[in-house]
Amino acid sequence: MSVVASVTRQRLASSSLLYTSQIQCRHLAARRIAATAQQARHYAKPAKKGKGKEQDDASNHGKKQSKGVSTDSLVPASQRIAASPEYKGTEGKMQGVLDWFRKEVAALETRATGRVTPALLSPVRVMLPNASGVRLEDIATVGVKEGTTLLVTVFEEHSLKYVEQAIYEAKLPGITPQRVDSRTIKVPIPKPTVETRNALYTTASRQAEDVRVQMRKLHAALLKKADVDKRSPDFAIYQGLSDKFMGELDKILAHLKKATS
Repeated sequence: MSVVASVTRQRLASSSLLYTSQIQCRHLAARRIAATAQQARHYAKPAKKGKGKEQDDASNHGKKQSKGVSTDSLVPASQRIAASPEYKGTEGKMQGVLDWFRKEVAALETRATGRVTPALLSPVRVMLPNASGVRLEDIATVGVKEGTTLLVTVFEEHSLKYVEQAIYEAKLPGITPQRVDSRTIKVPIPKPTVETRNALYTTASRQAEDVRVQMRKLHAALLKKADVDKRSPDFAIYQGLSDKFMGELDKILAHLKKATS
């Protein structure tokens, strides 16, 4: 019995050793596999700083561009208003009124300096039965005789009385028409005296005031069309238009004042 028990114990011990050896082999194999996997593991490389910075700069630049506003298409208010049809139309009308006044003053200055030219009668407008406001040069010729007298010769005899009446109604200081024959009127031009020069300047001043009234009306109409009042931020631009022409008007009148003094 003792022999059998001893053999049995030996077999059990061998089985236990074999089992333990198998367990150890399995653990060893598992560690080797884990070590191999650890060596084969790869990690992502970090991005280069330079490239990332360029990308960030490009991104920031794009953001800045998206937030920025281009000024190429923006037009200053003064240019936008000056280009409007209402503004340009009013500017043209004011220029026309000023040109008329400049022409009238030029004729008055000629008389104030004593020069005798056909332009002295340029303000005359003739009222005919079939037409009104006809210019004198359209129905007659005007010449200079001996440097002191104007001779008006009408094209048709029936218009002589209308021309004579028109010269009277023009109220040109110091000018009195004298009928010579059925087609000719003589207009002596006296040398300008101090009183004559003062009268010429008075005439120009009266005309200048009429021009100012016309310009004020044009300016008021422009403000109404543009729906602008004195509290509007654009009012100064519209006011500048009126100030410009008023200033030119004052310069013309000041020049005549100097010529007649």
